[in-house]
Amino acid sequence: MIFKRVSTVANSPTDKICETKCSDPHSGAAGQVVPLAMGKAQKMGEFFNVLSDPTRLRLISLLAEEEFCVCDLAIQLEMTDSAISHQLRALRAARLVSYRKLARQVFYRLHDQHVVDLYRTVHEHLEE
Repeated sequence: MIFKRVSTVANSPTDKICETKCSDPHSGAAGQVVPLAMGKAQKMGEFFNVLSDPTRLRLISLLAEEEFCVCDLAIQLEMTDSAISHQLRALRAARLVSYRKLARQVFYRLHDQHVVDLYRTVHEHLEE
């Protein structure tokens, strides 16, 4: 694939210095790479948007270790049960957490190993 690059002089933005055809002979696969489909990009953007909330990330950090009921999560994060439930609803809608009922209590855990791996990978990346 060939791209056209136009450089300008700092004194006169309309004066062209050169027109360069850029192509990298080492990137033979570049013409074969297909960008992410717009629909998939939209879904992924929504998914990462759910993860952009610090409270939700703190919940995920706890749930990466073990399952918790809402009241224990509320105690750990020093928040109300209602506030925790609100955040858990968003995480459930994104399929990041799942739950099980035991009598009148509901216990939350991360949905699957993919979520645990995602959390731990990002955590390790930021620690580097």
